[in-house]
Amino acid sequence: MDLDLLFDRFATVEIRKRSLPHWRQDGKLYFITWRQEDSVAHVKREQLIRERKAFIERYGDPSTTRFSTEVSRRYYRLFRERVQRWLDAGDGSCVLRELRPRLIVRDALHHFEGYRYRLGSFAIAGNHVHALVLPVAGIDLSKIIHSWKSFTANEINRALGRRGPLWAVESYDHLVRSKESLGRIQAYIHAHEDQGAYVERRQL
Repeated sequence: MDLDLLFDRFATVEIRKRSLPHWRQDGKLYFITWRQEDSVAHVKREQLIRERKAFIERYGDPSTTRFSTEVSRRYYRLFRERVQRWLDAGDGSCVLRELRPRLIVRDALHHFEGYRYRLGSFAIAGNHVHALVLPVAGIDLSKIIHSWKSFTANEINRALGRRGPLWAVESYDHLVRSKESLGRIQAYIHAHEDQGAYVERRQL
């Protein structure tokens, strides 16, 4: 693994903010997750918003505040690990359990591989997708994710004869910070095989 592809804490970071902060560094590796719109119950989403607001009032905004290691771990446990557990519980309509939608997502991930990005390991679970992706220099990660979500939503809705939003508006993305972190992320993605997800183990 080329360590130059990992987050550089001394280099410039562009921070974009919606409900979640999104950090950008050109030429770096990301772990991304996008989920179905109905994969987390409304009451849980509201709970998460309230608790994140309280966390920011106490510790500061993670997009502008350098946390101690302990506070960073607390933030991760409360607002990232917990959401991953909710997703893995398999709530919602879980259209990706069906073969045709899974193939649509798989093919979309492969489509511009080597042109717009390099694709690492990925998992297509019942109600969400995890992937490691390295955008080609000059290609914005947000545009890659938008392209995946827009295309697959239209194709899956057409294939299943359904209407309305398929994916949650906001996706989660995380700059991979170390070789150890990458190992944990890969192991987490690969473990989805045990839950019946479609998994491709890929080397970057």
